[in-house]
Amino acid sequence: MATYSFFVNGQEITTEENKSLLRFLRDDLHLTSVKDGCSEGACGTCTVVIDGIATKGCVMTTKLAQGKHILTVEGLTHEEQEAFVYAFGAVGAVQCGFCIPGMVMSGAALVRQNPNPTEEEVRWAIRGNVCRCTGYKKIIEGIQLAAAVLRGEAQIDEDLEHGDEYGVGKRAFRVDVRRKVLGYGKYPDDLDDRDFPDMAYASAVRSKYPRARVLKIDASKAEVLPGVLGVLTAKDVPVNQVGHLIQNWDVFIAEGDITRFVGDAICLVVAEDAKTLERAKRLVRVDYEPLEPVRNIAEAKAPDAPIIHKSFNAFGNLVELHDNVCQSRHVTRGNAKEALAHSAHVVTHTFETPFTEHAFLEPECAVAIPYKDGVKIFSTDQGAYDTRKEVAHMFGWDKSPERVVVQTMLVGGGFGGKEDVSAQHLAALAAYRFKRAIKCRFTRQESIDFHPKRHAMLGTFTLGCDENGKFTGLDCEINFDTGAYASLCGPVLERACTHAVGPYTYQNTDIRGYGYYTNNPPAGAFRGFGVCQSEFALECLIDLLADEVGISPWEIRYRNAIEPGEALPNGQIADCSTALKETLLAVKDVYEKNADHAGLACAMKNSGVGVGLPDAGRANIRVEGGRAVIYSATSDIGQGCNTVFQQDVAEATGLPKSAIENGECSTEAAPDSGTTSGSRQTVITGEAVRGAAFLLRDAMLAVER
Repeated sequence: MATYSFFVNGQEITTEENKSLLRFLRDDLHLTSVKDGCSEGACGTCTVVIDGIATKGCVMTTKLAQGKHILTVEGLTHEEQEAFVYAFGAVGAVQCGFCIPGMVMSGAALVRQNPNPTEEEVRWAIRGNVCRCTGYKKIIEGIQLAAAVLRGEAQIDEDLEHGDEYGVGKRAFRVDVRRKVLGYGKYPDDLDDRDFPDMAYASAVRSKYPRARVLKIDASKAEVLPGVLGVLTAKDVPVNQVGHLIQNWDVFIAEGDITRFVGDAICLVVAEDAKTLERAKRLVRVDYEPLEPVRNIAEAKAPDAPIIHKSFNAFGNLVELHDNVCQSRHVTRGNAKEALAHSAHVVTHTFETPFTEHAFLEPECAVAIPYKDGVKIFSTDQGAYDTRKEVAHMFGWDKSPERVVVQTMLVGGGFGGKEDVSAQHLAALAAYRFKRAIKCRFTRQESIDFHPKRHAMLGTFTLGCDENGKFTGLDCEINFDTGAYASLCGPVLERACTHAVGPYTYQNTDIRGYGYYTNNPPAGAFRGFGVCQSEFALECLIDLLADEVGISPWEIRYRNAIEPGEALPNGQIADCSTALKETLLAVKDVYEKNADHAGLACAMKNSGVGVGLPDAGRANIRVEGGRAVIYSATSDIGQGCNTVFQQDVAEATGLPKSAIENGECSTEAAPDSGTTSGSRQTVITGEAVRGAAFLLRDAMLAVER
C-alpha cells in the first residue's frame, strides 16, 4: 500500500490514505483553523501555505502533498501570530471570523516574501479569499499593519487588547478577535470526537425534482451497509413539520406526498463516519412521479395553478388555503387614487428583482447529543430560542420546550439566512433516536439549495407630484415569490410595504403586498428584510419623476425629505435624530460634480421588530469568580454585540475589562433575548444589559456604604 509523507507545521506526517488535504488537516490532525467553506476551491477559508505559496487546502490531496511543507495558522511563529492578532483587532478586520484564518495565511505568505507590501499587492494576495462581512478594506489594512509590526515599524499596543479602558465610545478590541484569528474558536463543525467520542454523522437525501410525487423510498441496501446506524423517514418524526412562525415546512417528504423544491429532505441517513455516510446515501433509491412545477409568481397566480400548500399551522391554529397566497398586507393612508388623479406629474413602472443568495462563509452545521430528558444542540443560528421552539414542536414538546437545549457556538455569518432551522432539527432527531452524538453538516451546494433566499419581487409602482416636485401620492402592488415554504414571508412582506413609501413627506399611499408559494427555494430573511426591493423600486421611480418635473434627482429628494417632527407616509413621527436633509446637503457638491455617472438614493430601515409589536431584550449579570458575567441568548454573527455588551457593563459599573466576560449563550443558561435580526441586539438587548449593569452598580455601591 502506498504511503504519503509531508511536513505539517514542521512535523513529518505519514498517511496511507489519499484524501483531500483539507479533510486530512481537520479530521486527522484536528487543525481547526483550516475551515471548510465549500470544498470546491472557491472560497479560500481553507487556505494554507505550501512550500511558501498560499494554496487552498481543498484542491490539494495527501498524495499531491508528498514531500511538501505545509503551514497552517497553528504553525506560524509566535511573533507572526501576535502581529496578526493585534493588527486585525486594531483595525477592526474581524467580524464573523470564518474567513479570517485563510486571510491570515494568504497575508502571511505575502509578508514572508515581501515584508512591505503595497495595497495593490495585498489585494492580489487575497484574491482567492472570499469575505462576506467586512468588504475587504479592513482586512487589507490589517495585513499591512501586521507587516509593519513584523518589520519593526509599528509596535503592538498591549493595552488595546488587554487594557481595562473599555467603556461606550472608547476604542474597542473585539472580545473574540484572538480565537478567530488563531482559529481555535469553535464553530459547530469544529466539534469532533475529541469533544464527543461517540460522534456519528447524518445527512439528508434530498429531492431531485422541485415538484414530484414520492412513490417509494427504498433504503434497504443502505440500512444493511456496515457502519450505518439507520435511515429516518417521515414516519420516524413525531410532528413532521417545522417553521419559524408558520409550521408548514416538512421535515421529510413522506411516501405518497409531493415535493415542493429541490432542497426537500426525503430521508436522513446516519452512519459511524463520513465516508460510510456518503456511500450509504448513494444506496438509497427514491422513485418519483415528476410533476409540472410552479416556476414563478405568474404561474402561482394562475386560476388552474396547483395548490402547493392546502393548509398550515400558525400560533396554534390550522389555516386552510384555496390558492397560492402565503401572506398578504395592505397599508393605506389618505386617498392615493384621488391624489394621483390630481397630480401634475405621474409615473408608473414595473420592477423585477431576483432571488439573492446570502453566501455566508460557514455552511450550516449542528451537533446534537442526548441530554437529560431530551436533546442538546450545538448550533450556528440567529436565535437559540427560535431553534428551541421549532425543534420542540417537531418532537411534540410544545408544552415542555425546555427539553430542547440550544447552545449557540461561533456563527460564520448569517445575514438572515440562518433564522430558520436547517441542520439543527435533523441532528436532534437522530441524536434522540440513536442516543448518540450526531453531527449534521451541509455541503455548500446543499446550503445553496436549501436555505431561504432574499425574496424575488415583481412590483408595479405609481408615484405622483405637484408642479414643484412635491410628492402627492403613491400606489403600488408588491408581489413576492416566497418559494416552497413560508419562512418569514409575512414580516418581510410587511417591511416591504411599510417602507415602500421612503423617508419623505406625503400622506396619500395605497400599498398592497402579496407573497406567493412557488416551487422555487424558500425565501425569508435577508439584510434589509424586504425593504431593499421596495426602496429600490421607489428610488428608481423618483429619478423618472425628477426627469418629468425637470429638476435634478438631488433636488427632488431634498424638497421631499423628512424632517424632525414631521409625519412619514406610514404615520410615524420623525424624531430629533432625523438628519436626511443634512445628509443630502453634505453630498450635494460631490454628487452634482459627478451627476453624469453617480447615483443617489435615500432609504430608511426599522431597528428591532417594529410595526408596533412588543420587542424584548433580556440579560442577566451574575458575579462568578470575582467577575461580572453577562448571560444573554444572543447570536453574535459578526456584528459584535458581545463586545458591545461588555462595553455597556464597563460604562455603567466602572469595572475594568478584566472583570467582565460573556457567559454561555444557551437556552439553559441565558434568558431569551430574541432573534439576531433587524439590527436589534445592540439597541434592544444592549439596553437590557445596561439595565442589569446599573443594578449591579447600585448593589456594589450599597456594599461599599
